[in-house]
Amino acid sequence: MESLFVPTLIVSLAEIGDKTQLLALLLAARFRKPWPIIWGIVAATLANHFAAGAVGNWVASFFSAATLSWVLAASFAAVALWTLVPDKIDDDEASGFKKYGPFLTTLIAFFLAEMGDKTQVATVMLAAQYPHFILVVLGTTLGMLVANVPVVLAGNFAADRLPLTLIRRLAAAAFAALAAYAVYQALSLSGVL
Repeated sequence: MESLFVPTLIVSLAEIGDKTQLLALLLAARFRKPWPIIWGIVAATLANHFAAGAVGNWVASFFSAATLSWVLAASFAAVALWTLVPDKIDDDEASGFKKYGPFLTTLIAFFLAEMGDKTQVATVMLAAQYPHFILVVLGTTLGMLVANVPVVLAGNFAADRLPLTLIRRLAAAAFAALAAYAVYQALSLSGVL
């Protein structure tokens, strides 16, 4: 169950203030139809994170356990730093898709916005670390929903009142803790500890 719960927690924290959360807010304000937007987020995230999880699972097979732990430690540390930088979204990013309706617009915009995003990178790393990549994908998708559904449902009210700096710091601390744990694993597997 760790393969499900850790990714859910990590991604839900990392997603706060992320560009896809800002995109969810923008789409909710434009369309005023929360359920097609939420289903678009689910479909886009599952597709994007399934591909990322498959890559992470595949990459893990090329490295020894110790080498993979060192790579994961460096990656988690980098994402911890990246999480501290607030995201911004250009209003034009979603406006071109508006003619397709809320579901298709959300599906396309979220899928594209997640490409190379920190939550996609986190999905690759988590799938490389945990043996059940399907549970990792479900966990990262749940994390996206935990962070984005309230924004879609509550609109500007929720986004304006969240302590984004504190939440970004908590997410960065969670990634830093994963980096420290990966270092510990690497040292143990290398015979140093």
